[in-house]
Amino acid sequence: MKTWNIDPVHSEVAFKVRHLMISTVRGIFSKFEGNITAEDNTFDNGIINFSTETNSLNTQNEDRNGHLVSPDFFDVEQFPKITFTSTSVKRINNELEITGNLTIKGITKLVKLQAVVNGTNTGMKGETVTGFELNGTINRKDFGLVWNVALETGGVLIGDAVTIEAFLEVNEQ
Repeated sequence: MKTWNIDPVHSEVAFKVRHLMISTVRGIFSKFEGNITAEDNTFDNGIINFSTETNSLNTQNEDRNGHLVSPDFFDVEQFPKITFTSTSVKRINNELEITGNLTIKGITKLVKLQAVVNGTNTGMKGETVTGFELNGTINRKDFGLVWNVALETGGVLIGDAVTIEAFLEVNEQ
């Protein structure tokens, strides 16, 4: 088995959610770590482990950041990390179908994610580097993120569907 670690300097983990039913707000987590263990660099049947610190999120708005880390949402005092562990990784052509257990706010649910494998190259230190673009959609209410406000014009302040995006470089160890 080989191990590839996420390079946080060349990676980004983000989410997007509807705001006021008409626009999209994006947030980025700046502190995360993870790895993939697999037989080879196809990553087929590999195991992915990932975690991010919930208090590292940034939506480019201090008030919103403060609300998101409060008990109304991520409750970072009680739940300092979001974690993911794969249960299945299947390579189909240049994509990975990833199924695994996502834990947010102490609630674990099985989710499916897709990743495009952008390729493999040699890094500046001679290491093997592979790039991925990962995405998936979850329902935030499934993870206890239920706070919302009804709008006078109909609809709600925050959409239920959250898109997860990650742009990752992993380095073979």
